[in-house]
Amino acid sequence: MMHYFVIFKDWIISLGEKHDVNPLLLGSLYFIGKLMMIIFIGVTIKKLKEKKPVILTMLLAAIGYSLPYTYLIIYGRNLSIWVYVFVGVMLVFGGFTIWKKLNAKPGVDAI
Repeated sequence: MMHYFVIFKDWIISLGEKHDVNPLLLGSLYFIGKLMMIIFIGVTIKKLKEKKPVILTMLLAAIGYSLPYTYLIIYGRNLSIWVYVFVGVMLVFGGFTIWKKLNAKPGVDAI
């Protein structure tokens, strides 16, 4: 089993070298960005219930969502076109999902 872990680790490192992206930094940005997004969506929902402005918290949630993808687009080299398409679709879908969730009527499906 350890042999497969080493093969996987070497493959990830070789991909990072091939595309000039630090895999550890990308993974860290992904983890931090998703935590940031979840926290700020929670704050946004709380502010919506209190009928307070939510633009700043929504912006911070969007930044948290797009943080690792932005790093990949800016610093990645020799990426295939499908990576750019995938990242674009992810950003549009994520924004639409957040917008839909925030505008959902309270009920069973809103959670």
